[in-house]
This record gives sequence, structure tokens and C-alpha cells, in this order.
Amino acid sequence: MARAEANGIEIEYETFGAPGDPALLLVAGLGQQLLAYPAEFCRMLAGAGFHVVRYDNRDSGLSSGTPEDVPPPDWQAIVSNDYSSASYTVPDLAKDAAALLTALGIGSAHLVGVSMGGMIVQQLAILRPDLVRSLTSVMSTTGERAVGRPSPEASAVLFAPQQRTRQAALTQMVRSLQVLASPEYPTPEEELYAYVAAAHDRAHRPLGTARQLAAVMCSPDRTAELARLDVPALVVHGGDDCLIDPSGGRATAAAIPGARLLTVPGMGHDLPRQLWQRLADEIIRLAKEAEAARNGSASRGAEPTDGVRA
Repeated sequence: MARAEANGIEIEYETFGAPGDPALLLVAGLGQQLLAYPAEFCRMLAGAGFHVVRYDNRDSGLSSGTPEDVPPPDWQAIVSNDYSSASYTVPDLAKDAAALLTALGIGSAHLVGVSMGGMIVQQLAILRPDLVRSLTSVMSTTGERAVGRPSPEASAVLFAPQQRTRQAALTQMVRSLQVLASPEYPTPEEELYAYVAAAHDRAHRPLGTARQLAAVMCSPDRTAELARLDVPALVVHGGDDCLIDPSGGRATAAAIPGARLLTVPGMGHDLPRQLWQRLADEIIRLAKEAEAARNGSASRGAEPTDGVRA
């Protein structure tokens, strides 16, 4: 893995595949590290001819972020629409992603984001359409408060008090993942423990997760801006997602002109191993269609807006 200076912070990232191939940026969700995109899944994408980049968002994993002496979010103020205690918003996280691409010399990329990562890639497409070759938003939403709302059980996961010991924290994280899990695609408990242990021991940053949650809660509705996008887009959502209700995915697909909506029955708010190949195939399909369209335009004499490398 490596680090890049981008947008005033240091971002930890890892790549798969050949640097000369079209770039594909994977953006993780709330409190997740780059480990949320398993290496095997990344190799599936790279094997199809893409230069895959996965990274830690600010305040997660090994990326830097908000200084520790900055006070935590004031939840009571935030729910009262006072956002002054938020350290940043989703547009700031999108600017991090844009700066990472620039730091890596990538002129444009296929974007894939899961949950909060979906919000980030939506916002990146809004702010910097020149950087976007295609857009895949997975189990995410538009920021419209009336859609994509969590169930009471999922809300409890978000605001559960943090455990002090490693073992208690691991147990809590496993139980949280089980609440959000895909009912028709269960992950064995020992596999969940192995994942959360690896993530915890790599970087345990509950305050960073709280800052990211505040960023989501304090960010504006993107619906009107999404309607102005001109980008090949895929929206994937689990039919049994309890953290971001499937209405969030439907609203996202409805907002982006020409977006295709794929609702997966039995899928919750996770990426179970049983669905890796299907999701990879869908991402690859969209990206290759986008590449073919770009190449076709170029062959007809249109000026390409950017290249794979800057």
C-alpha cells in the first residue's frame, strides 16, 4: 500500500492491475476502510482490464483527517439543523477523491461507491464530471431526507456506544454487521470475526466514524444536481437493505438521466461473497460499455475530454 498527499491530508491507497488500463476507483462507506473491498473482488475487476484503486477515506483506516483535539460532533445540535460541529461534509470527501486521482496522475476513472461511498461518487460526478468515465452507486441514496431512511434496528447500530476493550468491540462490530446483513446471503460468523479483527487491528477510529456520520447528516440533497449529470450510471440496491431503505436506490436511479437500477432480492446492506461475481460483472459491463462509447466517439472525430492518464 502507499500514501498520497491530496486535498490537505494523506490518503492511504492500494492499486491492482496495470497502470495503463482505464482506472476504476472504489470508494468505501461509513467507517469502512479499503478492506471493505476485498482483494479478491479487486482482482476480479483488474482481471477484466482495469487499473483498480481502493483507498481509506479521511478519518478512517490509515488516512489522516481531523485533528484529535477537534471536539466530536454535537448530535443534538445536528438534529436541530445546526451543523457547525461537523468537521466536513460529503462534498469535502468528494474533493478528497478528486485530489487522489490527480495525485496518482489519473485523468478520469470509473467510479464505484458503496453506501456513504455512493454519496461521495455521486458528489464527485456533480463537482468534477471531467473525472468520471462511469458511475456505479451501490446501496446509497440522494440525500433527500424522505427516502433511504434506516429502520429502528439499523439506527441503533449507527449510534451504539463504543466498547472499550478489543474483544467487546469485535463482538459489537460482528453483531452490527449481522443486523445489516443480507438475509439470503449469510456470511459465516467466523468470517465476520476475521474481517472485523483485521480492520480493528489495522486502525480503530470510532471518532472518525462519528465525524463521517456527521458529514452525511449535514450534507445537502443532491437530487437536482444529479438530474444534470451526463454519465453512464448503474444503481445497485439490496431489496432487504435496512440501513438505507431501497427507496434511496430508486430515488438515485430516478434522479440520474439514463441510469439503470438493479434491485437484488435478499441482499441487505453488505457485500456478501456470494454476490461478488455478480456485482463485479455489472460494474465491468457498465465500464466496458462506457469505454466503447468513448472510443466510438473518438473514432468519429470527437475530441476526447480526457485520457486514462493525466
